[in-house]
Amino acid sequence: MRKLVLVGLLLSPTLASAAGPQHFVLEASFVPAPKAGANAAVAVSFRALNPDVALDESPPPRLKLDLEQKILIDKQPPPPSHITPFDPATAKFLDLAAPVVFPVAIAPGAPKGAQSVKATVTYFYCSKAEAWCRRGTTDVDVSVPVR
Repeated sequence: MRKLVLVGLLLSPTLASAAGPQHFVLEASFVPAPKAGANAAVAVSFRALNPDVALDESPPPRLKLDLEQKILIDKQPPPPSHITPFDPATAKFLDLAAPVVFPVAIAPGAPKGAQSVKATVTYFYCSKAEAWCRRGTTDVDVSVPVR
């Protein structure tokens, strides 16, 4: 009896620290401005690990740059002030074949050379078959060449 209790206690921390299911793999890359005066961008590609899971179009994904970094300036429009409640009958999903693009600019005075910028992507996704929706957040690192 004591062995069973001891084994249960030893396994509990491992089970408690296990992460939930991962539904997407994200890759972020820097896209330079196409011409002077235009915004650069961070392009985030989503790869679904389950074909049943889809990325919601509304609310759209958001990129939040690490507050400590001094390389990029966020140029995204403000988030919507009102979000329509999710309706499975009218939901629209993003095409994962194309990356989601977030406008940014190089900060004045950013150090020259290859820089690493940390950011968090927040997104909403749904399982069509299981009829649930969730909010996801994933940390990404973006390599930014500053000239």
